Amino acid sequence: MKKWIVLGIVLLMAGALLMWAQSSRTHELKLLPENVHWGYYDAAVKPVLRVNSGDTIRVETMVARGLQRLRAAGVAESEIPSALKAVEEGVKERGPGAHPLTGPIWIEGAEPGDTLEVKIQSFEFLHPYGVSGFGPTGGTLPEEFPYVAVKLVRLDARAGIAEFSPGIRLKIAPFFGSIGVAPDPLVGRISSGPPGHHAGNLDNKELVAGSTLYLPVHVRGALLSMGDGHAMQGDGEVTVTALETSLRGTVQVTVRKGKRLTWPRAETPTHYIAMGLHTDLDEAARLATHEMIDFLVTEKGMKRDEAYILCSLAADLHVTQLVDGTKGVHAMIAKSIFTR
Repeated sequence: MKKWIVLGIVLLMAGALLMWAQSSRTHELKLLPENVHWGYYDAAVKPVLRVNSGDTIRVETMVARGLQRLRAAGVAESEIPSALKAVEEGVKERGPGAHPLTGPIWIEGAEPGDTLEVKIQSFEFLHPYGVSGFGPTGGTLPEEFPYVAVKLVRLDARAGIAEFSPGIRLKIAPFFGSIGVAPDPLVGRISSGPPGHHAGNLDNKELVAGSTLYLPVHVRGALLSMGDGHAMQGDGEVTVTALETSLRGTVQVTVRKGKRLTWPRAETPTHYIAMGLHTDLDEAARLATHEMIDFLVTEKGMKRDEAYILCSLAADLHVTQLVDGTKGVHAMIAKSIFTR
């Protein structure tokens, strides 16, 4: 009798695993010219992949600004993957932003008013180097550096380090600088440079593997795109560039029906994150604080005045970036303070 019970349990578990495998799929989205739109988010761009809620996608992306900066930094032609060269040659329509974006991806069931959960699982480098630098009109100190400089930095992915220069080793922490959905069709085409309600070029260094990004959905299918791979970045991104590279990222997408957000939110294994985006840094900080209070009220059941006080005691505000026109501030609060 016990054998039959054990056999029944095994069969039930096998059936459950089979149903899970059939309901959740993994898709490959390769770096090909037909899978890339360069420099903009736009609800009119046709999706290059359709997936179901709960599916996983391995997305290949190309370094921001393309090959011009790689070559200027001294990368040999033999070191540039053929996929990057094909996109550089094949994608003629570009701008106004500088980011080749892979997508968009249609997620079945996503509707305006929903939230798209993007669970970031892992990253791989498409080449063992990154580039950084500055230009004469960008960054936080353009008057002090009115010229162009680029720097090639070699990566050791296995060791998890970047050799900046002799005696300086940096810990790599790859993430997509830009993850976003299409804006409302009435907005039309928008630059991939400034972040906004659609998310986009957040340049938030907390969005590494193990983190989850929550995006408000503005159009049917959400139309998710990713790009602007960073090997690492400091808060502020003061020269306009992180350690720019090309990444393959694995993400799982899930539609949260009826979970309405105004601005993107995120969480890491250790922290909840609220974001503020505005051309004025003070306003961005106010928005991030407002969004964290709203999170504490709606998700943790707190009274609004107590949530405000808690933010002053336990929330840390970080400058995400200063250099994309629309500035970013993200408020972080540790999960460990909540006992229930």
